[in-house]
Amino acid sequence: MTATLRTLITLPRMLRHGAAVGAHLPPDAAVVLDPPAPELRAALTAAYAGDHGPARDLLAQTRVGAEWERRGGYVPRLAESALHSPGWLDAWLAESPRDPDAVLVKAELCVQQAWEIRTSARASSVSRDQFQAFFALLDDAVPVIGAAAELNPTDPVPWQVALTHARGSQAPREVFDAYWAEATTRAPHHYGCHLSALQYLCDKWYGSHTEMFDFAERAAEHALPGSKLNALPLLAAVEYDVVADGTPAEGDRIDRSRIHAALKRALELSDAYPQGDPEVAGVRNHLALMLVLADRHGEALEQFRAVGVHATEYPWAYLGDAREEFLEFRAGVRMHVAARVPFFSRPKPPVPPGPPGPPERHRPSPVTPHCLALVAAPPHTVADAALMCGVPLRIAPAPGRSSYVELTADPEPGLRATLLGEDRLTAAADNFTTGEPWPALVLRRTGDRYGFTLLHKGKKVADHDWDPAAPVPDHAAAAATAGTLATVYGVTDTRPVTNLLRGSDDPARRQSALLAVLGLPPLPAGFGTREEVLTTLADARVLARRGFFGGIVDTLSGDPAGRPTLPRRPRWWVLRIAALLLFVPVMAYAWWSPDIGWFRASLSTIATCYIAGQLTGAWRRRGRVTKG
Repeated sequence: MTATLRTLITLPRMLRHGAAVGAHLPPDAAVVLDPPAPELRAALTAAYAGDHGPARDLLAQTRVGAEWERRGGYVPRLAESALHSPGWLDAWLAESPRDPDAVLVKAELCVQQAWEIRTSARASSVSRDQFQAFFALLDDAVPVIGAAAELNPTDPVPWQVALTHARGSQAPREVFDAYWAEATTRAPHHYGCHLSALQYLCDKWYGSHTEMFDFAERAAEHALPGSKLNALPLLAAVEYDVVADGTPAEGDRIDRSRIHAALKRALELSDAYPQGDPEVAGVRNHLALMLVLADRHGEALEQFRAVGVHATEYPWAYLGDAREEFLEFRAGVRMHVAARVPFFSRPKPPVPPGPPGPPERHRPSPVTPHCLALVAAPPHTVADAALMCGVPLRIAPAPGRSSYVELTADPEPGLRATLLGEDRLTAAADNFTTGEPWPALVLRRTGDRYGFTLLHKGKKVADHDWDPAAPVPDHAAAAATAGTLATVYGVTDTRPVTNLLRGSDDPARRQSALLAVLGLPPLPAGFGTREEVLTTLADARVLARRGFFGGIVDTLSGDPAGRPTLPRRPRWWVLRIAALLLFVPVMAYAWWSPDIGWFRASLSTIATCYIAGQLTGAWRRRGRVTKG
């Protein structure tokens, strides 16, 4: 009863304020998972193309400048690149086998190869053969890690790798302590080394909740101002509240005051950085989740605003698909905040951003996402189906009785647009393909990242991205996506499609070539470089956003402009006949029953007569059209 009453009170507030709360957040389509810094992205792009030069220069710069924090973040990303495309690292090592940077990437690669076989699953879910291969690869990594440490004795990053190795190889505590001493001797405040050590000391590995919190709080107490080590207790809190399985033992429970203190310390750290700064994106993502769990949704919303487009894999991957969880939590926080704003009040404006930081050469520039849908149906058919999608659309005819569809500017989006969850054009295509036989291919361009999502019968059936700085999908995944595309578009040979998906070089060419292979219309000129590219096309029309009930009325009446569609589509007849079959017995019962009353009986009669009149008029017009 209490929950029902609370819902009745908060729902009107949510409906009134939901679109305004969080309107300053970047659109879902702009959110990127773990975007690399520009210079690292350039190195990754070149590495996947087979060129190790930018990676070599980048790591040499961090070594000469003793930029250990950057180095500790770059090495795992470059090793991940080599895990999927090893040629560039092999060429680098063949050219310079004693290069400390190349050997360091190789050391990290050896550890990642072992974890790739073991997977991140719990030990109970890992087979005996997987464990044997895992430990064998870790044994092979030992001399490579040692060589990396010897080649650059002042570098703490080989010891970061060694600490991760110790966790996987089940190294005893004295070995871990020795590695930890080597790391802190070289860089006592190195964040990457502390993260590796924290994992070793947590309850799911070789420590306990208490030991993990003690370590994190001790590191934070001795951290330099502005250091990310101040957020180490927050990461321990996530391990305790989100990751840990079961109820902790009696002597290993953490007092909630320590978790509250961790949140307070992390909030202070977040406030010290400019909004949108990728340097603390990981901290802010963890902080947003913990604030949601603490029912502090207003503060969580501010952290989502500070995160901007920089979602991180963790902590969201603990809960499911990382990017989807981030977006769902962000939308949920908006609705919680809206539900707490009094109905006749206005939402509080966002907190002003903190002091702008100095120009940051490593900060990625914001990139505007561009989306366009290719729908295998003529414009009037798409317009009929899209009346209730909740966003304004521009629809233009395309060759082959197809349509181009894009979003139009919407200064005041409604609540339904706010709640769509993913990028709005994809959500709209999900809506207007439901119950329809034709598919929609939503194409994306965001900087040098290109992709598509295929929707058919209201379901997302395929998704792909061409990202020059990310691994290409394996053959099985690409073949499965190609098979789906071929089935939907009637292509008999999937090999050209698979080849286009199995590479990330020149993504613009690959995206355009895919349309040609599938027999789809070419992209309009200017797509990806300017907004609303359909404005220059002949016969482009805007389908205005409608409210829920307005969409229902327009769907029942047919054409979006109020004109009858000639001839009427089968769906129109099915809906009216079903409605008439429903309302006729309702009307009869209303007049027959003495308990209904004349007013409600009159309403049912009016509705029945209205639908019958629509059917009669449409049938007469149908006869005239047939004769003509």
